[in-house]
Amino acid sequence: MMPANELCYMSADDLSVQISSGRVSPVEVVQAHLDRVEETEDVLNSFITRPGERALEAAKLAEKEIQSGNYRGPLHGIPVGLKDIYYVEGMPNTSGSKIYDGFLPTHDGAVAERFKDAGAILFGKLNMHQFAFGPTGLNRDYGDMHNPWDLDRITGGSSGGSGSAAAAGQCTITMGTDTGGSIRIPSALCGLSGIKPTYGRVSRYGLVPLSWSLDHPGPMGRTVEDCALALNVIAGHDPRDPASID
Repeated sequence: MMPANELCYMSADDLSVQISSGRVSPVEVVQAHLDRVEETEDVLNSFITRPGERALEAAKLAEKEIQSGNYRGPLHGIPVGLKDIYYVEGMPNTSGSKIYDGFLPTHDGAVAERFKDAGAILFGKLNMHQFAFGPTGLNRDYGDMHNPWDLDRITGGSSGGSGSAAAAGQCTITMGTDTGGSIRIPSALCGLSGIKPTYGRVSRYGLVPLSWSLDHPGPMGRTVEDCALALNVIAGHDPRDPASID
């Protein structure tokens, strides 16, 4: 069995080789990340909704699919954390504000749909500035996010939880949003790669807007390759988003 911390810091590209070959199971991967969250979350505060049994159930399903020959691709069985601005059916969506505490979307947004179709494990909802409006990673409702490289330093924002979670090995890949720097700032401050995609390349359907004409959903990760793997999954035309590129 591979050491848990090694699984938590392995790239999605490398993990996919281990998972597709059967050397590592999605359940092992998810359990290692759950343990990592348990170990680090009290000091990092990356999550608003922590992952739990739902992630394990998804991992068990992914394991059965792969064992039966239904391997969906390089994100199958990979833990992906979503900023708490992306709709996931039945999972709380606060937009970083207690105004929406307890709000449960009744459908998936486009990004969640595409990750699920790729077999990724949606791994909780990540802390952020209230309504994605701010550059520091401070949140007076759910607590400030802390940089895993130095807990006295900020993560940057507004996707601060996405930055700390990926940098600390709590998630393999995370999703942020960028309106005026909210992917680029935390990626820089947490030592990550991040992509602000071309406007319209990734659907905003099921994404709480900050500025409808300036919002860009995009991935964050520890390698450029991982961001590319995520972008390959989530990019594409969506008629439900009027700005989506066709």
